[in-house]
Amino acid sequence: MPKSAFPQWINDGSPIDDPLGYGQEAVDFIRALKHPASTAPKGRFQLYDFQERMTRRIYGPRNPDGSRIVRTVFLMLPRGNRKTSIAAAWALLHTIGPEARSAGQAIFAASDREQAGIGFKEAANIVREDRRIVAATRIYDAHNSAKKIMARPNKAELLAVSSDGAAQHGKTPSFVLVDEIHAWKGRDLWEALKSGMAKVPDTLMIIATTAGRGQENIGFEIYDYARKVATGEIEDPSFLPIIFEAEPGDDWRDEAVWHKVNPGLAHGFPDLGGLRTMAHEAEHRPAERFAFQQFHLNMWQAASRDPLFDMAVYDAGRDPNFDLADLEGLPCWLGVDLSRSGDLTAIVGAWRHEDGRITVHPWFFLPSEGLEDKGKREQVPYTRWRDEGLLNVIDGPVIEPDVIADRIIDLCGTYDVREVVFDPSLAGPLMSKLMDHGINVLQVPQTAKHMHGPICDLERIVNGRRIRHGAHPILRNHFESVVVKRATSASELTTMHKGTRHSNHIDGAIASALSVFRAAANDNQPALHELDPDEYAARMDAMWDEAA
Repeated sequence: MPKSAFPQWINDGSPIDDPLGYGQEAVDFIRALKHPASTAPKGRFQLYDFQERMTRRIYGPRNPDGSRIVRTVFLMLPRGNRKTSIAAAWALLHTIGPEARSAGQAIFAASDREQAGIGFKEAANIVREDRRIVAATRIYDAHNSAKKIMARPNKAELLAVSSDGAAQHGKTPSFVLVDEIHAWKGRDLWEALKSGMAKVPDTLMIIATTAGRGQENIGFEIYDYARKVATGEIEDPSFLPIIFEAEPGDDWRDEAVWHKVNPGLAHGFPDLGGLRTMAHEAEHRPAERFAFQQFHLNMWQAASRDPLFDMAVYDAGRDPNFDLADLEGLPCWLGVDLSRSGDLTAIVGAWRHEDGRITVHPWFFLPSEGLEDKGKREQVPYTRWRDEGLLNVIDGPVIEPDVIADRIIDLCGTYDVREVVFDPSLAGPLMSKLMDHGINVLQVPQTAKHMHGPICDLERIVNGRRIRHGAHPILRNHFESVVVKRATSASELTTMHKGTRHSNHIDGAIASALSVFRAAANDNQPALHELDPDEYAARMDAMWDEAA
């Protein structure tokens, strides 16, 4: 069984090293602050037990020379657990508290100006609660201007910056609070802050976030590293993971799981009644269920907010012994999604096994011209995928039809291909060449009417746990990028679309729908699109309940 990444030390009462008393100093400073929403005597900042344990674990452990042991903190906490309040207190600790440095920079960094302003406003409101602190500081927070708190005695300052603004090169922060890293746009601010911190000794970065979606983003990259440190796969004493998330096997409907993942529930926040209401609504609404799991149980989700399938179920279809050579004797169908101009072209094979399972495997193609710029613009590692043999890069600005036709002909010589399925709008010359080689071609226009069946059959095969694959990362990226509009009556159609991000491509999912549709055509099980509305709803509920 995999090791747990859950921070058991938060609740077990174990001793936390504090040889020089820095942890105690930090706790005493925060408790001396005031908070506008506090119900404690004299409006004192309410430092709850889990917040105190985190503070001591961050600031207490030190090397013999007094330098920090913990240099980076990854705190993943569900919504409603007062993450913003403790983050503001930590930031002030480095601006007006014992961690402040003369003329030092502390930075509140977020995905956009509004989000950065939330953390800054919290810190500013804490300052305004104490006349002594007000007298010792100056707050700059005029509308549409740079947000800053400056400490008068030592000129230390707390700044608010965002990843959607101008690059922050030139900053030399000793402390950075990174807020909601899962929502950051690109890597520019992240790299600028990291390089700036490298110029200053003994720095501290705290990344405070809820769970995100997708795997091709900086948030998942850091989350994945944090989990590996938390489980002992990577040894890094300078990196402190504090990950409150539901674990594999946890029932998302179990209130004991809610209490484990939400440490504030023991103190009355977030609202338990509100969680119960949201969980009830999520019982039969997959999109609401995934949102509940992401924001309130901190379970990292797929990219789509209206998912066609559960990516955990898709991932469970991975065969660790996957070998294309083993598929040569099985009946195969090829689905093809052709590109317009310089976009991706996808070929996906679907092989039908005797037990009803279907194996899928893709081949992706991109033009070489502008490949690096395209990767940067879309925040997708095209060059790495090319170097790893996962992406076929074709010389020139476009992909000529003959290139794809030749690859299909080659695949038909290797596998028992029964049919090649295309959208005819782009495939005229290519289909003619294939038919000249005696290859069966089926035309399926990519209209809502014609794609309804293939989409529903792909959903049936994946959520019915009949999919098998070799964990191809580009295909997975395309599957998790699908946004779906579901049929709710006999007069409606199920359609899938790509998300709004530049990195959301679904070419591989479309090609998979075409090939799986034909591979599943004779499996003697009713397709979802053939059911009446009541049967459809019942089948959908059953599949999602099993997936959950």
